[in-house]
Parts: sequence; structure tokens; C-alpha cells
Amino acid sequence: MKIKILIAFVLCIASSYLLGAQETASGLELLTVNDQVTTVITATEPIRFVDISTDKVAGDQPLSNTVRLKPKEGADVNADGNILAVVTIITERYRVQYGLIYTTRLSEAVTEKTVLHSEVIPYNNPAVSMSTEEMSRFAWKVWNSPTRYRNVGARKHHMGIRLNNIYTAGEYFFIDFSMENRTNIRFDIDQIRVKVEDKRQTRAANSQSIELTPAFMLHNPSGFLHGYRNVLVLRKLTFPNDKVLSIEVSEKQVSGRTITLSIDYEDVLYADSFSKTLLVED
Repeated sequence: MKIKILIAFVLCIASSYLLGAQETASGLELLTVNDQVTTVITATEPIRFVDISTDKVAGDQPLSNTVRLKPKEGADVNADGNILAVVTIITERYRVQYGLIYTTRLSEAVTEKTVLHSEVIPYNNPAVSMSTEEMSRFAWKVWNSPTRYRNVGARKHHMGIRLNNIYTAGEYFFIDFSMENRTNIRFDIDQIRVKVEDKRQTRAANSQSIELTPAFMLHNPSGFLHGYRNVLVLRKLTFPNDKVLSIEVSEKQVSGRTITLSIDYEDVLYADSFSKTLLVED
């Protein structure tokens, strides 16, 4: 008899726990919206996924951490207090949901909303092995490390580019490079391209190039006068010895100066010996 009572007691506690863990629409943070007002939600880290539960609300993501929302129809269809949709935002490390309530009064419509720490639910996003915050922290560790490469670089147009360090952490390479401008003409950066390409190119028709997109860039300056330095984060990769990893920095027109840093695979492999140092916490 005592065992039955104990089992019943445990089941009651478990049921209460499960019910308490569930969320309903009535418990959501509410945002009032209007078809004449754009509601901007800003997250504290990059957004990886957004879901709007109905097609009554239009939305887009103009920036990595920003979502814009706006009802598609006005007061002729929607009345005060109508629940138009639930918006779900999933970032690198948390998720948050808001209920969107229609209001006919423009003064009550939310124009800007910043996600608060008290509103988020921690979420282990399987698509994110390293968050942007972690990448930034490791990139600064690389920035503050002593230079280990002295003979990997190039010179062109009275400019120089050189490799300072390559580190590895998790699934990523951290590539630290710098540039020197020996002219008095400012170098206005147009773009930084990272490619895996042939080490020796005889004919353009036969050359093969694969462009890579950095997962993170420590700095995003528009240009520099004499000196420039940055840390790029790339997902780990391998390539044969007849290929090189190149970082191409090009200038805006009309001048259009371009300089390329070519990194051999042996130099990339050398990064493995620094992973333990990089991962040491402060």
C-alpha cells in the first residue's frame, strides 16, 4: 500500500513538472502592432531562424540580429486585441517568442523592441558549434598573441601583406594577417575575398578557384592610411599541396589596387600545435 502511495505521489510531481515546463500563448510577451507601423525586434546576438505562425504579418531580416514585422491588413479587417501571430526567434544560444496583438491606435504600436535577458530561453542550437561571441573572444586571443610567421607574405604597389598567426579552435581556423601601405594614398577597402586556388596558374582557362565565406571577421574597417590588421575565421578545410589558401584585399575604384596573401597547406597544418594554447581560459 505504501509503495502504491509513493508511486502515485511521484507521478503527481512528474505531471506537475511537465505541465509547468509547457508554454502556452497566454504566457507570451505581447507586442502591439499596427499596419501603419514597422515593428523592429533587435536580438543581442545573430539570429539564425525566424518563424511567423500566420501569413497575417509580413517580416524580413535586414540585419543579422534584426527582424522587421508589419501586419498586412488594417482596421477594416482587424479589431483591437486580435492576436495576429506568434513570432519565434532562434539565435545562436537562445530562443524567444512574442505574441503580436493588433491595435488601431498608432501611439500604442511598438516601433522598437530589444530582446531582454529575462525573456529568453536557453537553446543549444545544433547548427552552431561556436557562437559569434566565442569567435570574437578567441580572435582577440589571436590578436594579442606574438607573431609566429615571419616569411609568409607579398609586396605589390608599394604595399605589403603578411601572415602573423594561424590558430585552430573547435571546427574553425583563425587567420591573423596585416597590411602595410608605404604610400600616402589611403587604401579604401572594397572587399576581402578568401579562396582556395591553384598554386601555379599557367592559363586562366585551366585555373580552378573555390571561394570561401568567412564565418567571422574581427574588424570591418572601410579603409586605412598606413597600417591594417584583421583576424578572419574560416571553417576548417583541407586542400592538396598544389593549391594555396589566398586572402585577396581589393581597393575601391578608380585606383583598384589589389594585393593577395597566399598561404601554403603546410602553414595551415602548423596551426594545430597552437589549439591548446588558444583554448586556455583567462
